[in-house]
Amino acid sequence: MTTDTDHEQAAHGRGPSADRPVALITGVGRTVGIGAGIALRLAASGWDIAFTYWTPYDDRMSWGSEPGATEAISRSLAEHGASTTAIEADLADPDTPARVFDEVEQRMGGVTALVMSHCESVDSGLLDTTVESFDRHFAVNARATWLLIREFGRRFAAERGTGRIVGLTSDHTVGNLPYGASKGALDRITLAAAHELAHLGVTANVINPGPVDTGWMPEEVREHCVRSTPLGRLGTPRDTAHLVDFLCSKEGEWINGQLLMSNGGLA
Repeated sequence: MTTDTDHEQAAHGRGPSADRPVALITGVGRTVGIGAGIALRLAASGWDIAFTYWTPYDDRMSWGSEPGATEAISRSLAEHGASTTAIEADLADPDTPARVFDEVEQRMGGVTALVMSHCESVDSGLLDTTVESFDRHFAVNARATWLLIREFGRRFAAERGTGRIVGLTSDHTVGNLPYGASKGALDRITLAAAHELAHLGVTANVINPGPVDTGWMPEEVREHCVRSTPLGRLGTPRDTAHLVDFLCSKEGEWINGQLLMSNGGLA
């Protein structure tokens, strides 16, 4: 595994404001992604935003990286009054979560909400998954989730009842074994935080957003998902972002320890 010593860089907007809490969102590498949609919604709701991205992942995927995405996302957040910190971070490296929190605390102060929308997702099944791929999926999707939550819990110092943890998951395992299995581990790790961090007044929930086309869907998959959804459309990053926004709000405090299906009724 590579380390983020050479890769971790930060792009910064204006300084944090006194009356806006800080949300740390992982996996915000492209303007069309779910992570970017969540960041924009939370910024509009009064959060300052720290976010991570990992360009080498996008580079090796079919959609490729998006030059200038970090700057474009930061500008869009600033339009809603948010200060921003962007950190390039390899979450396959077990040292990365602590370094990310160090960077955010130095630049913006303590984190009140942790939203984990990062992933490793490379299709393979029971018979063709390699050990290397399996281990990388679990390092990014499961181990990094645990380490991020651990750092959040150790450092949390905001007002009791304001802390929020939200993870994004998937139940897709057929032909996608390491992704689905490691996301299943993410579910259990995140939901454990609802109980183990209860003394801090922190809530923890998991969202399964169903299929959201952010540039990865072949046309036949898109058509199948549209046919299988009662409303006859695909999910969008905005759909997921609205639910994350609610869970992170005061009004969402009583929703805790839940795995929520937010997929438009996908059969």
